[in-house]
Amino acid sequence: MRKGTFMELCDLLSPALKRMNTKMRAALTVEKQVAIALWKLAMPDSYRSVGNQFGVGKSTVGAAVMQVAHAIKDLLISRVVTLGNVQVIVDGFAAMEFPNCGGAIDGTHIPILAPEHQAGEYINRKGYFSIVLQALVDHKGRFTNINVGWPGKVHDARIFRNSGLFQKLQEGTLFPDQKITVGDVEMPICILGDPDYPLMPWLMKPYTGSLDSSQELFNYRLSKCRMVVECAFGCLKARWRSLLTHLDLSETNIPTVITTCCVLHNICESKGETFMAGWEVEANRLAAGYAQPNTRAVRRAQEGTVRIREALKTSFMTCQATV
Repeated sequence: MRKGTFMELCDLLSPALKRMNTKMRAALTVEKQVAIALWKLAMPDSYRSVGNQFGVGKSTVGAAVMQVAHAIKDLLISRVVTLGNVQVIVDGFAAMEFPNCGGAIDGTHIPILAPEHQAGEYINRKGYFSIVLQALVDHKGRFTNINVGWPGKVHDARIFRNSGLFQKLQEGTLFPDQKITVGDVEMPICILGDPDYPLMPWLMKPYTGSLDSSQELFNYRLSKCRMVVECAFGCLKARWRSLLTHLDLSETNIPTVITTCCVLHNICESKGETFMAGWEVEANRLAAGYAQPNTRAVRRAQEGTVRIREALKTSFMTCQATV
């Protein structure tokens, strides 16, 4: 990030990070604590090599990372990982040809070292230990809701159904009560998911199996919009590459660090920070040994939900969807 963004971040975190000097040693400045943490999160380097970079011991690096992570979680997450202006998001997805959409959802596996307790629960279908990050993103790929900490063995749909996001969507409290009429069916603001997720009045997912041309068009439009969440995960991991090479932290600290990286992702995206193509190349190299598990669950949907998707499919063929 640019110096201006870095200094702004330091100012925001200063209340939690400012330390007093003692007779034994001078306290690390806020700027140095934040710089150490950002370096460690952005590079798959050892604590010792980061310590050498900044002239401190490896235990100091570990302490700085967690102090900054806790400060970001306590002070910034509610300000930075938030829904914001829903109409702007809906208009953004409408410009991508999907009406009344408030976000795209997906999960991604973050590699970790073998946990001390219940290690078997953390082995995902690709055979490595992981923790799942579930995220809802807006049309620009910024996180608007995150859920971190479920073991890698757990299916995306189960994580979703047990999340606060699901409860808010089910109760109709996440988005304004803004419906559009598609054909003869009313459709609330929805989110978009892959086939792993349940088809709901407020969650649209692709058709599966043998498809006709109208179903293929529906899937194309949905996929084009849903790509923003996959791109967001790609940018998150490319910018904060420590997420790619099994996090060497305790089970209790891992969710905090993943949450911190999501907050930093949003800050960088909102500030228009440069994303260099070389980062993605390096990220793909590091991620090669940790393929994302493919979990497919097909569920019977309620008739009313099917009608909404069918009406949308028809409207895409006839180019009609009215508020």
